[in-house]
Amino acid sequence: MISEEEKEELKAELAKLEDEISTLRQVLAAKEKHLIEIKQKLGMSLMNELKQNFSKSWHDMQTTSAYKKTHETLSHAGQKATAAISNVGTAISKKFGDMRNSPTFKSFEEKVETTVTSLKTKVGGTSHTGGSFEEVLSSTANASAQSPLAGTRLPESEEELQC
Repeated sequence: MISEEEKEELKAELAKLEDEISTLRQVLAAKEKHLIEIKQKLGMSLMNELKQNFSKSWHDMQTTSAYKKTHETLSHAGQKATAAISNVGTAISKKFGDMRNSPTFKSFEEKVETTVTSLKTKVGGTSHTGGSFEEVLSSTANASAQSPLAGTRLPESEEELQC
């Protein structure tokens, strides 16, 4: 327990400290205002200061050993990932090449060619026997693009059909 006399002393000290803090805040605010005025006269802006601070901080960070070690580790990991992805791409390309030469794909290719030739004959196009899968698809795409119906909008509702 503290005595009444000590309480009064502490209250007086508290009031004095609060008053000093208030005075210091006022002085600080006045000095900050003066600082801003000087910077404005010198043509210094907040944006320029932020840029300079950011640049300095970035440079300081890049020179740390932790950053250098992390950068080296990530670069090495990136190189390994690139090599792995390249290997996967090569393997996939090889598999597609192997698949293209498989009897199943050849059979599929022949069926598509036969179907396209049949459709072209029925539609009135010229019969195209033989040729590669790419040639058949290309000729079909060209025929579709040159069709007089290409780009024609079909009616979407009964009202449009009746007009």
